Amino acid sequence: MREERAQGSTTPAWVEVHAGRTGLALPLVCDSPHSGTRYPEDYRHAIDRRALRMGEDTHIDRLWGHAPEVGATLVLAHFPRTYIDPNRALSDMDPSMIDGPWPGEAQPGPRTLALGMGLVWRQTPTRLPIYDRLLSVQEVQGRIDHCWRPYHAALRQACDGAVARWGSCWHLDLHSMPSNAYQRLGLPGHRKLADFVLGDLNGRSCDPSFRDWVSQVMREHGYQVSVNDPYEGQELVRVHGRPAEHRHSLQIEVNRALYMDEATREPHEGFERLRADIASMLGEIARFVRWRVREGSDS
Repeated sequence: MREERAQGSTTPAWVEVHAGRTGLALPLVCDSPHSGTRYPEDYRHAIDRRALRMGEDTHIDRLWGHAPEVGATLVLAHFPRTYIDPNRALSDMDPSMIDGPWPGEAQPGPRTLALGMGLVWRQTPTRLPIYDRLLSVQEVQGRIDHCWRPYHAALRQACDGAVARWGSCWHLDLHSMPSNAYQRLGLPGHRKLADFVLGDLNGRSCDPSFRDWVSQVMREHGYQVSVNDPYEGQELVRVHGRPAEHRHSLQIEVNRALYMDEATREPHEGFERLRADIASMLGEIARFVRWRVREGSDS
């Protein structure tokens, strides 16, 4: 286990990296950017912590914790995504939240403007304002330097290391989704939300054979799977998914109703079964990657 500590920071380490098990290491990298539950002392939010926790992908790090046992590198964020979101570009910043001119590029996307869920969250999914003040440029830059940059550096190092050693990298970007995701996103809710949603930026972030293998494995375990509906992927698969360069990135969303009480965030009776199934799935995904490495092909 290795932890990244921002230089000069007295805060706890915010990023954790688990290497693949010795002797089984593969060019398979998993990351959980939104399961962090350590809330920094300088957050100074104006709402109850329980409301903020609705932004967490709670327990995703535990559900996929078997990854190093099959040879995958696992990168984890300990800071909460509502504090700063590593799955958003630095430019996805809402300048109306800042008490002065933002020195960097600010091009907030439609989701950020409509839902307030950009690089720094303005409100919770239930539209509760997180702050009763404007944020200073200094505090946002501190969040970037202490959390966002170390997370991206750790994930980049893991992916680059895989390519340097094996010539290819397969990346799983791990998330959870609320059971009322269509409603949260303002989409027609007549469809039943799948158990797993795979996002590959509509075919741009990984070879279809990788996505199809993961989908097949999940279906064989009895789960319903959809592709790019309602989540296509965000910044991390955009950055690391470059199939032409032998870098394949796939976002995976897990329906929270499968494993936890969404109000209390506590695991329910389905948690252990799902964790066991995911461990089995990881073994099958690792088999795919090992086969590709042995064949000297990534597609």
